[in-house]
Amino acid sequence: MHDLAETETILNAHAVVFSSPVRQDDQAYAQDGWRYGMSKLGVPFARLRTQDGCHLFTLKRPIDNEMACLEFETEVADRAQMHETIQRMGFYPTARIVKTRRTARFGELALCLDEVEHAGAFLEIEKIIGSGQSGAAVQAELDTFARSLGIDLERTTETYDSLVRAALAAV
Repeated sequence: MHDLAETETILNAHAVVFSSPVRQDDQAYAQDGWRYGMSKLGVPFARLRTQDGCHLFTLKRPIDNEMACLEFETEVADRAQMHETIQRMGFYPTARIVKTRRTARFGELALCLDEVEHAGAFLEIEKIIGSGQSGAAVQAELDTFARSLGIDLERTTETYDSLVRAALAAV
């Protein structure tokens, strides 16, 4: 996506109203032994996020592809202590993802307008699904929905940590 303001204007025409911007500071972690270039399927990944003074620990395990994950999340009191704990659980820090995010709901969809440092602007569309549903099939539905909006979008199948890592490696 190239222009967040244009994207927001188009979505406003569909009665989508975005929140005020928030800054998210994420540290991504991979399980010891995993390296970029290896498959992410079935591998647990951790994230430590700070937003508005709150710290969230998230564990994700890709199931259909790297963007369709089982996800577990909880608030933690101390970011530094959780960082140490994550490493002692057998994970290592991979990429720092800092972004400005605005969110909205559109029916059962969560929409995020993200400006990701080093990676660019993105419209992220998420849908929570049940265990019997195919993540890949829902992603295809979300892609069809996104294309129906009339926004100049380019679909990516890369996660923010991979995009930021690749952008920094190119510098």
